[in-house]
Amino acid sequence: MAPAFVHRDPKTVCVMDASCRLGASLVEALLRRGYTVHATAYASADPFDYQSLVDAMKGCWGLFYEYMVEVEVRAAHNVLEACAQTETMERVVFTSSVTAVIWKEDRRSTATVDERDWSEPNFCRRFKLWHALGKTLAEKTAWALAMDRGVEMISVNAALPTGPQLSVTNPSLKGAAEMYEDGVLVTVDVQLLVDAHVAVYESPSAYGRYICFSDAVCRPQDAIKLARMLSPNSSCAPPPRLDPTHHHPP
Repeated sequence: MAPAFVHRDPKTVCVMDASCRLGASLVEALLRRGYTVHATAYASADPFDYQSLVDAMKGCWGLFYEYMVEVEVRAAHNVLEACAQTETMERVVFTSSVTAVIWKEDRRSTATVDERDWSEPNFCRRFKLWHALGKTLAEKTAWALAMDRGVEMISVNAALPTGPQLSVTNPSLKGAAEMYEDGVLVTVDVQLLVDAHVAVYESPSAYGRYICFSDAVCRPQDAIKLARMLSPNSSCAPPPRLDPTHHHPP
């Protein structure tokens, strides 16, 4: 527990990374709700620089962590460690992905997918699902450190965010054909995703993991609509299937 003299204001929060679309939208929403926001950008607040993280979080009661970086495990470790060392910090909202939930050997033998499921790292490595592997290992690292350091953490496992910046090169789309066949290709409107982050932060009863999506791509016309959104000038050809023998660099 923090000493009694430490000023603790639940309306003072830190957002990492405010330079991405989700982060920028989250900052705008929080400011409209009367929050004081410490907004960091990936270029100016290196997640591998522990002291810069501590400085960014100073005086904050909550943290919204939605860095989208390739080397995620070390970054997640440093951020949670910095949270544990910040006297005023009470709650962390960690942005993860549905790709940290759905990829496993027996995925087609289970009737449901929920927040208790985890993607299997070896499966992700075998099929070169680097985005899913990074998200899975980063979230597991964050949860382990949060429990060890006594940090209250909630994860939002987001579907594929939709909007103007969505493109066919989005790394979370690797394996989209199989996701469609399995009924787990889901998308989420960015504003709904922002609202979900704020809701779990403000709810005293929120805990654990939350899968966040607004639409499921289950019908051929849904898939065509998504394909056109991803690449308006394409012929809407189906995405390539997974091939464990063909290497795709991370």
